[in-house]
Amino acid sequence: MSVPTTRLLVLAVVRLLQPVHGYDVRRELLSWNADNWANVKPGSIYSALNTLERDGLISVEGVGQEGARPERRTYRLMPEGEKEFGAMLRGSLFEADLVKHPYFAAVALFPQVPKAEVMAALRARILKFEADLLQFENEIGRILSGSGDPRESTPHHVVYSIRLAAAHARADLEWSRQTLKGIEDGELDAWSGSMGGVPVPPPIG
Repeated sequence: MSVPTTRLLVLAVVRLLQPVHGYDVRRELLSWNADNWANVKPGSIYSALNTLERDGLISVEGVGQEGARPERRTYRLMPEGEKEFGAMLRGSLFEADLVKHPYFAAVALFPQVPKAEVMAALRARILKFEADLLQFENEIGRILSGSGDPRESTPHHVVYSIRLAAAHARADLEWSRQTLKGIEDGELDAWSGSMGGVPVPPPIG
């Protein structure tokens, strides 16, 4: 079963930086680019903190206020949180499921869309992945130029998460290029009006 990524990462940062404010948990995860490679939404971080506190995995060590700013709660990991974190992390480390990509369904339905539109979509994907790879390389350079101390900058080991995301983007880019070429060369022709000799509906308008 897949491990809840936001819950795992929030526990990790509380453990790493405790005692820590919720704002600093959010800032730390965003500095890791977790919103990109782990799809961690900034708003979900505070929700996760509330849930973890409710579940007895973290506790509020104190509440402080600076000037006119809202009160800020300081969190610390509880013994049960340490156990939960260890179990979740080990479960995640040994997970090797194939990615369930939402684009798989769209590919299976290529014939239902006009050929020119599919080709245009593939060209757009190629541009997107090329831009993503440039951004990943820039982020890797930025992180490695820092100290690696999580209290000062993004830890160097986060680079390996970004490299994994880049590897997926590179594979998607190569697949998109090959598929587009297959359509352009006539190797992939899913728009003949039949499938296995059976007539199929025309593409959507």
